[in-house]
Amino acid sequence: MKKIVCLSVVLSIMATVVAQDIIPLYEKEVPNSKPLANREKSELGKDGIQRISKVSAPTLMVFLPPKEKANGTAVIICPGGGYSILAYSHEGTDVAKVLNEWGVTAFVLKYRLPDDSIMEQKEIGPLQDAQRAIQLVREGAKKWGIDKNKIGIMGFSAGGHLASTAGTHFNHAVIKNTKNTSLRPDFMILGYPVISFTDSLAHIGSRTNLIGKNPGAEKIKYYSNELQITKKTPPTFLVHAKDDGTVKVQNSIAFYDALKKNGVPAEIHFYEHGGHGFGLHNKTSPDNWMDWLKAWMKKNGWVK
Repeated sequence: MKKIVCLSVVLSIMATVVAQDIIPLYEKEVPNSKPLANREKSELGKDGIQRISKVSAPTLMVFLPPKEKANGTAVIICPGGGYSILAYSHEGTDVAKVLNEWGVTAFVLKYRLPDDSIMEQKEIGPLQDAQRAIQLVREGAKKWGIDKNKIGIMGFSAGGHLASTAGTHFNHAVIKNTKNTSLRPDFMILGYPVISFTDSLAHIGSRTNLIGKNPGAEKIKYYSNELQITKKTPPTFLVHAKDDGTVKVQNSIAFYDALKKNGVPAEIHFYEHGGHGFGLHNKTSPDNWMDWLKAWMKKNGWVK
């Protein structure tokens, strides 16, 4: 009986995935890549979470809202996983489905994970994919019924580091951009994000995976996104649990404080408990942070 139930769950997930449009990020060659056989691996854990590793062929999975609900807003979602795996379902596809209910077109980014065996320069690989996702969605806005000025980026944990890197380093293109398409997201949504690579705040696993075991001071500063905020940084929503033992809540606080210092609209919410990686639902609280997010998006005209 257990085998039948498990098979049913897998088939259900497969059916959901097949129903979506999955598009490659790059039409031809993937930039900054070494020739290597595709070793991508996808596993469904006992907790029901789909985890993907060893990504070398990045894609976007497109989730279109019902036509009668579509409002022109788009969100590119970056799942977390310490820059070692992608928690693809509970920080990706599950979130996309909720955004669809709000009329938002969602794109789940399966980005390359930093790896010297597949990349010439591993530290820029994830950012290349995030910038390319913004570029692709903005240039294809008409096709998907999107307002090219309402394209946000969302990230959880290390995916929050990637999203916030895209939101603070958009003037430094690490991809070809012959049309000079804006690589700046119009807003950011960050869930328990890795923000800082400083010794006191860093999630060391994420830092090591992206920029190595012994990074120099300048590189640490460059990828500490609370230090890269300007007045042009996009408006940002943050949520974090105060008892997060994996990524210190001070990451979100430092980012929020820097945003406010630079006059960038921002909103931050805390849970007293919940730890790390709670995804859509923090089981320790009756409060739903997605309700807070929806209210923030309504206030800013991204959701009706």
